[in-house]
Amino acid sequence: MSTNALSSFFSGLRWPYVLAHALIVAAANWAVQYVVPGTNEFLTWGAFVFPFAFFITDLCNRRHGVEMTRKVVLASFVIAVAISFIAADPRIAIASGVAFISGQLVDAQVFNRFRQHAWWVPPSISNILASTVDSTLFWVLAFAGTDMPWVSLGLADYAIKIAMVFIVMPVYGYVVFRDRVAAA
Repeated sequence: MSTNALSSFFSGLRWPYVLAHALIVAAANWAVQYVVPGTNEFLTWGAFVFPFAFFITDLCNRRHGVEMTRKVVLASFVIAVAISFIAADPRIAIASGVAFISGQLVDAQVFNRFRQHAWWVPPSISNILASTVDSTLFWVLAFAGTDMPWVSLGLADYAIKIAMVFIVMPVYGYVVFRDRVAAA
């Protein structure tokens, strides 16, 4: 990539979103290594952390458009993978990177496709589809072939991600309506 291309890429990049993504991914990669007590080893703490990455993606997309969101996701990907190699096992870091970039780009594209619908439609559809991509890639790449009960953990993780879409939705709605009032 040339200096001009790099300069163009970083021009106007929304760093708070980039840093939020990186922090969320690193925290989720660390937390996925720990099972929630009382869940018979079918649920990790990472399931509760990672869905906030989709929230960040959707806010960026809503406020700054899909092109900026793609830039944010790409920059976040580089930082998150680097941090993940420090915070988590290398296999988890690689699986997370592949799942993150794939899921987040699906989220950005699907959200953009449904942008003109009611405020809750784009994040609902994009998060469900992106969570499916992210969860499938992460759990297969991170744990297939290990003695960990990754299928049951992955299914529980996926169920929590889907539930979190609707738990976080009121917060997303509040921010959307606050933005509208501020713009008026």
